[in-house]
Amino acid sequence: MSNSDFVHLHVHTEYSMLDGASRLPDLMAEAARQGMPAIAMTDHGNVFGAYDFYKAANAVGVKPIIGLEGYFAPQGRFERSRFDFGGGFDEGSQEDPSAGRGTQNYTHMTLLAESTPGLHNLFRISSLASLEGYYHKPRFDREILSTYGKGIIGTTGCPSGEVNRWLQAGQFEKALATAADMRDILGPDNYFCELMDHGLAIERRFRDDLLRIARQLKLPLVATNDLHYVSADDAAAHDVLLCIGTRTTMDDPKRFRFDARDFYLKSSAEMRDVWRELPEACDNTLLIAERCEVSFNEGANLMPQFSVPDGHTEESWLVAEVEHGLHHRFGTAIPDAVRTQAEYELRVISDMGFPGYFLVVADLVRHAKESGIRVGPGRGSAAGSMVAYVLGITDLDPLVHGLLFERFLNPERISMPDIDIDFDERRRGDMIRYATQKYGEERVAQIVTFGSIKAKAAVKDAARVLGYPYAVGDRITKAMPPAVMGKDIPLSGVFDTTHSRYSEANEFRSLYEADPDVRRVVDTARGLEGLKRQPGVHAAGVILCREPLMDVIPVWRRDQDGAVITQFDMNACESLGLLKMDFLGLRNLTVLDDCLASINMHRSDEIVLEELTLDDRPTYDLLGRGETLGVFQLDGGPMRSLLRSMQPDNFEDISAVLALYRPGPMGANAHNDYADRKNNRKPVVPIHPELAEPLADILGDTYGLIVYQEQVMAIAQKLAGYSLGKADLLRRAMGKKKKEILEQEFVPFADGMRANGFGEAAISKLWEILVPFSDYAFNKAHTAGYGLVSYWTAFLKANFTAEYMAALLTSVQDDKDKMAIYLNECRRMGIKVLPPDVNESDKNFTPRGGDIRFGLTAVRNVGEAVVDSLIATRISKGRYTDFADFVDKVEISVCNKRLVESLIKAGAFDSLGHARRGLATVHEQMIDAATDLKRAEAVGQFDLFGGVGAESAESGLTLNPQVPLTEWDKATLLAFERQMLGLYVSDHPLYGLEQVLAAGTDCSIARLGGEERSDGQVITIGGLVTGIQRKTTKQGSMWAIVTLEDLEGAIEVMVFPQSYQGAATLIAEDTVLFVRGRIDRPDEDSPRLVAMEITAPDLSEASVGPVRLTMAASRCTPPIVERLKAVLAEHPGVTEVHLNLSSEGRTTVMRLDDRLRVTPSPALYGDLKALLGAACLA
Repeated sequence: MSNSDFVHLHVHTEYSMLDGASRLPDLMAEAARQGMPAIAMTDHGNVFGAYDFYKAANAVGVKPIIGLEGYFAPQGRFERSRFDFGGGFDEGSQEDPSAGRGTQNYTHMTLLAESTPGLHNLFRISSLASLEGYYHKPRFDREILSTYGKGIIGTTGCPSGEVNRWLQAGQFEKALATAADMRDILGPDNYFCELMDHGLAIERRFRDDLLRIARQLKLPLVATNDLHYVSADDAAAHDVLLCIGTRTTMDDPKRFRFDARDFYLKSSAEMRDVWRELPEACDNTLLIAERCEVSFNEGANLMPQFSVPDGHTEESWLVAEVEHGLHHRFGTAIPDAVRTQAEYELRVISDMGFPGYFLVVADLVRHAKESGIRVGPGRGSAAGSMVAYVLGITDLDPLVHGLLFERFLNPERISMPDIDIDFDERRRGDMIRYATQKYGEERVAQIVTFGSIKAKAAVKDAARVLGYPYAVGDRITKAMPPAVMGKDIPLSGVFDTTHSRYSEANEFRSLYEADPDVRRVVDTARGLEGLKRQPGVHAAGVILCREPLMDVIPVWRRDQDGAVITQFDMNACESLGLLKMDFLGLRNLTVLDDCLASINMHRSDEIVLEELTLDDRPTYDLLGRGETLGVFQLDGGPMRSLLRSMQPDNFEDISAVLALYRPGPMGANAHNDYADRKNNRKPVVPIHPELAEPLADILGDTYGLIVYQEQVMAIAQKLAGYSLGKADLLRRAMGKKKKEILEQEFVPFADGMRANGFGEAAISKLWEILVPFSDYAFNKAHTAGYGLVSYWTAFLKANFTAEYMAALLTSVQDDKDKMAIYLNECRRMGIKVLPPDVNESDKNFTPRGGDIRFGLTAVRNVGEAVVDSLIATRISKGRYTDFADFVDKVEISVCNKRLVESLIKAGAFDSLGHARRGLATVHEQMIDAATDLKRAEAVGQFDLFGGVGAESAESGLTLNPQVPLTEWDKATLLAFERQMLGLYVSDHPLYGLEQVLAAGTDCSIARLGGEERSDGQVITIGGLVTGIQRKTTKQGSMWAIVTLEDLEGAIEVMVFPQSYQGAATLIAEDTVLFVRGRIDRPDEDSPRLVAMEITAPDLSEASVGPVRLTMAASRCTPPIVERLKAVLAEHPGVTEVHLNLSSEGRTTVMRLDDRLRVTPSPALYGDLKALLGAACLA
């Protein structure tokens, strides 16, 4: 370092979320370009980015200094009130809107790690600030700093530091005392007087006093620039970022803002020019940089230790447990192949140092099963392990299913094992608690994730902050190319001619060039895209550590639920040797558990899923018909079509369909090739004639197609002489698609095949096939594990239909859209879903014979505790005979007017013979009387000889008034039912209009949620208006958000002013409308529709008459007729089907056989359109 150098020691990266705009790659590139010897990171209140910053800086040859601009609580970290400095400086808008002039919830303090022990103390300070001191921000205090101040350099901080706050309050002596105290805590050479100059009054007005303190206490000076963005040009984007963080707009005069524009990475020359009168302040930045030397202990063994019996090591105990498991799985006669595989795996596991890992995972699974928590049969590559199978971690025999251990744990590539476990989603929290209790709360945490501002969100945020109406941002995002495999093109890619999707963005670029407002929004958005927005929590990941986590990494506590979470993301944690496990909550395991409990309760059958054979004919018949709504992984519309084409008849087909129904294989048409070859519609063609016999046993089950990664490995082993470990490395190399790597890998592959006698043509052809297929060939261990859950759910739906659908409905009772889909599926299968009933309903959906009864907890305003009480009373005192008997018997907690009104409107008292409207008029009087009597009874004043049905002489009230017989009209009754249950159950206003809807729409609303309908696609839907929110723009124009519902689901329709003007008279609740519009998928949210045209269908001709099909006579060929019969047979009913055959101006009408009568439904019309074309119902 030279005397002309300067080191930035006050730097906010993108991890100062919605405040710092310095992206790490940009920051490091600019620091390296300027030749800076070192650079610090001092993010607000966290060290989220410490490891990434450390790696990025070292990668460009810049020394990383890890720091923190922490929030310091002068009042103490446990005090949840503001600290009064007795006065302050008028700063205008403040960072903390809850603070007042002279009163602060916290101050700022800059801390830098001088050494690796100091780095870990910094982690502890940051962690404890969140765990113990969170109030508005994570705050540490004097006690924490005194305890963990060793190895840390501190400064007086920015104008929000405590020393500066005392100066701003006119309290010099207190400022002096505070600085002296901090110097004494950290050490005289470790506490610096921090100087800033951004041209702000708050900095310059008190600088002389600050320098006076430095002289009196002999504090060394250090100059900093409060860096929040990389270049001066980023100031405008940063201003917008602050508005996003504070939810304001640029034209808000009270918004929080930086009153200067030089918070960027200034050059050494610029900084030395600013501080030319105090050059030592710049020199000391170099001194601090030389002193700061930290490192991370990468690759450490931090896996938790498993407690083993005396006399055993983890290794010997694993051997003993595997031996026990072998006898449990295979009995006394253990096959030689099984024992050989188990012994081989044990050697590998021992050599790699992972015995403890397997014991930990096996213990977790054992605890779950002993506690009645359903565990999945296996997911990911772990199902390829025999050791995992015999320990009970997985339930698939890998030898039977052709799974490879090396795909899971490769002895030729040392890496952490990764076993993910699925649990009943209701009990995932119980499993995390068990792990926490077993290994210690200080050693277990969930894993942080970081949400970033994506391209479309950046555009919409920029448009909002700049003051444009919503429609402007929406118009710009709709001009962007549609997402591919869930990924949008980045804004940088739109203007980058080398980007692979550049040519798709012509419309967007034209809009950008033609409209100055669009250009302004997009230019602003480009400055926001990719920045971190907020921290989140990994959906499943949990860290287990041998040491207390705060001794290794920083953690934080989420305020809303108290969850302890790592500050480092998953990749950083694994790089540092921490064990990551995925504890996944799988809703379908909940469904399985509820279904089995229902079967055991209502039937004599006792089903043990793990003991089922995989050859149940009704199950494969159901799969072949594509009736898999609600079946795990096989639920979607295109998937059901693929199943009908494939006609699965064995478990291998289920595994294959899960592997093939993904973008890669579908892009190569492998899914259709598999179905066609399986059903002899296409011949099985070998990759090369010379390879037909050698590959027969590897590709035979998949009809000559490469479907699985394990097949790629097996081919390399058998044909080119690779070990399975090397074959896995080859597979990984192929997947990277780098030309130089592929050329390098081809040499040993080709040499191996030549050594085995294969010709050049066969070698080249196989390589050409392997390279693309290895990229999207799937892990068979995963598809087999999940395929087993698919089989189990299909088995239960095929054989115990009512029980399964009841469990399925219970699992989605908080998701009204999915519930509508599954209710419609019940109707299609002839299962009645009955409204809730106080005498028949249980807590959840319950099978009643071949029907299903609505659960009481699904009724709005009805809580679980109340339902438990209601059911317990029904069991102990007998069924309710009428409403008076109900209010007489139930506990006082059930006598709640709002609750009872909800039950009335939901139809829960219908079976007692009362009209809903009648009960609604008298229930309050009856409940008042019942409540008085129950309270009197509770204090011993109840007349033992009185009766609830009689009048109370004292009160004059009666519990048995005459209930009026009048009922609401059908529309009102159904509206109340929908209000209480979230959807129509006993009837639906659209019944009888199915054919009208089908003829005028492109698809049902439920289909919009599937992958087959892309963002931006224009479609027509129809349904009933069930909700309207009318709004007004700033310009005074009317628009509306309309909820449109059909028989399968509901969707929000955005009717902006231009469309609203022409349709305002049509938009009313309970009307049926057709809407032509553009699909809008904002981020990961459910789709909505932006209306382009709204019309009202003619319902005068709606009838329950025949389904009329139109088709050209030339298309009436035997294959089409057979497929038409199959479609009609899938929707049996009582409605006739008429077929209009047109030929040369003549039309012949045919009435089809009565055996082909149908039940009209959107599903039927969708299938007919798919077969005969969209005009077949016209």
